[in-house]
Amino acid sequence: MFFVLSKVFWFFIQPLNLSLFLLLVGVVALLAGWRRLSIAGCVSGFLILALATWTSLGAIMLTPLEERFQRPATPEKVDGIVVLGGGLEGAINLARGGYELNSAGDRFVETAVLARRYPDARIVVSGGTGSLILDGEGDADTAERLLSALGVDRERMVLENKSRDTYENAVFTKQLVSPKPGETWLLVTSAFHMPRSMALFRKADFEVLPWPVDYRTSGREGVGLMRDNPQDSLQNTSVAIREWIGLLAYWLSGRIDTPFPGPA
Repeated sequence: MFFVLSKVFWFFIQPLNLSLFLLLVGVVALLAGWRRLSIAGCVSGFLILALATWTSLGAIMLTPLEERFQRPATPEKVDGIVVLGGGLEGAINLARGGYELNSAGDRFVETAVLARRYPDARIVVSGGTGSLILDGEGDADTAERLLSALGVDRERMVLENKSRDTYENAVFTKQLVSPKPGETWLLVTSAFHMPRSMALFRKADFEVLPWPVDYRTSGREGVGLMRDNPQDSLQNTSVAIREWIGLLAYWLSGRIDTPFPGPA
């Protein structure tokens, strides 16, 4: 139920959709003769879209998330590497049988680099189909082809393809690999996603070291207009809002212990 509600809620609240809904309310209100409601809907929709696309709001919201966890000193020995799904185009890969990457594809590139650096480490890919409506191939299924093409031995891979969200990533991965005390495991995911991910793995009693990738900001954007192209600004704003809402929702539901997890 939590998974379904989160997807439905996000569909209506993400900046682009919310702007369109407000503009629709404005048009309907205008046709019905409700002038004040029409103006309020249209102006609100425009302001949300303008802030999301023409300002550095998204970068400002992302920066504290991306700066929260830093990479540790490079370990001498690593027993396992866990990479969270979200970096592959599931619908395209299901249809074409390839391994197309999206904007979070750095997760899998870095995993291949780490696999070469630590040739004895197990490579765990955690990620099923996280979409409520669209059909797509789970990232764990696609990653097997991608990592094999990049030279990672299939025998090293552990594929967890049932999880639909980060909570299930942590729980299912812990059950699958049964990490032993004293082992060193790296967690590879997007920097903005690391606070929630680390908190969930801690909650699952799976000790991991953060290995953030896929940075979306330089950390120096500051307040301003047109600091990035509109498409990237809109995406950054959407990603940031979704992650902050996710942290709050996971905290209120008891899935994590603090609304803004940090280093222990």
